[in-house]
Amino acid sequence: MKPAMKAFLLFCLFVTTLHASGEPLNVLFIVSEDNGPEIGCYGAPVKTPNLDNLAKEGTLFRNAYVAQAGCSQSRAAFLTGLYPHQNGQIGLATWKYAMFSEKIPNVVKTLGKAGYRTGNIGKLHVNPEKAFPFDFKAIPSANFSRKGMSGYAENAKKFIKSSKRPFYLQINHPDAHRPFLKTVDGLPAKPLTGRDVDALPFMGINHPELRQQSADYYNCMMRLDSYIGDLLRVLAESGKAKNTVVVYIGDHGADVMRGKRTSYEGGVRIPMIIRWPGGKSGQDRKELVSTLDLFPTFCEIAGVKPPASLPGRSLRPLVAGESTKWRRYLFTEFHLHSNHNPWPQRTVRDDRYKLIFNPLAGEVNPGYAFTMGKKFFNAPEDELLAIAGKEVREAYQLMKKPPRYELYDLQADPYEFRNLADGPDHAKIRDRLIAKLEDWQEETGDALRDPAVARRLFDLIIKAGTGKRKALNYSFMTKETK
Repeated sequence: MKPAMKAFLLFCLFVTTLHASGEPLNVLFIVSEDNGPEIGCYGAPVKTPNLDNLAKEGTLFRNAYVAQAGCSQSRAAFLTGLYPHQNGQIGLATWKYAMFSEKIPNVVKTLGKAGYRTGNIGKLHVNPEKAFPFDFKAIPSANFSRKGMSGYAENAKKFIKSSKRPFYLQINHPDAHRPFLKTVDGLPAKPLTGRDVDALPFMGINHPELRQQSADYYNCMMRLDSYIGDLLRVLAESGKAKNTVVVYIGDHGADVMRGKRTSYEGGVRIPMIIRWPGGKSGQDRKELVSTLDLFPTFCEIAGVKPPASLPGRSLRPLVAGESTKWRRYLFTEFHLHSNHNPWPQRTVRDDRYKLIFNPLAGEVNPGYAFTMGKKFFNAPEDELLAIAGKEVREAYQLMKKPPRYELYDLQADPYEFRNLADGPDHAKIRDRLIAKLEDWQEETGDALRDPAVARRLFDLIIKAGTGKRKALNYSFMTKETK
């Protein structure tokens, strides 16, 4: 293409992306690690003034979900707009799991072709990374030790200042990933202790060790808020805030019992806040939204059509305060995190009830022993469960050896301690959700609707073991992908 023609087409594109100020919109996309909606504006007992203010200036999504509660799996999903069973990133990149093809469309390629300058600060954690051709990269490590934390804002300042065209900047912060560091760089100034808070409620166990871990997790969240404040100040001082959409999410829930690596609310439900120039401020939306909606949203910002196969949809109407018909059902899934914990699952929820499907029902879930082991807690399992109520103890036994279906009333039982799947009073609800889940599996080409495929995947991972990490061939999962 001749340079003059290319410039003209880009100009036409920019015209379609103008908002009221007459300038094309940029995107500042902030992703934090391993945290659910444990933020002040969501009702958590922590001070997070910067995120609280961002919510006041924009839209807080009360029911936001990731596709799978694992780092690589979640990130590949929001970057491609596809579920893990569709894009192939079903496990951690550090365990050699990868997308089925680097040719799968993604946010970075699409916005780059639309004339955007793209940047990434912090870990990406998706295989293969070459599928994401960022123009700018900095701090590529996970940085769980939290070294040089000022570098995130400094690199953001450098990128924003040097961008002469619309930009997409993704910043990946290490908080609140384990280890839950009490303080870093003197932040937070007044750290919490286990005497100040109860344990995260979805664990159901208020043991002293869990209270201290929860306190340090909250300390990570307060520190994260400070660093996000630094980023927002960099944006404001650049003069580009008035034409920049700011999106904040967590990549999945906290790394505690019944959180990360599970399909429970503590694992898949996340914070999502969007501040959009010209959008309605101070909104608290209850619609069921997914991080799969972000790719279509970014496409609308850039004025390009998203790939036709994407299951998500743009969030712009909700951010604009419009009354629009939205999805009634939302779906998530699980395959494995590392080879320590394979356990295929599929879930569906509506505005009140949630169904979890366990294709390998009746077997012991390897993820249970992994999460309850000494890697995370000094207190033995029996000591932790001894102080829990009967209902909570039964919930942990169910997690250890799951039944075929789990059904929860999220209105009456938000932490999912009472399985209603076998009760006659909820049979119609269970069957309706099962039918919707099966329809979704058919529509998205989910090979795991055949339990034999779930068994094949599980056996493949167990046989590979947890020693030497090597790439596995699970292409059999693509045979029915549409």
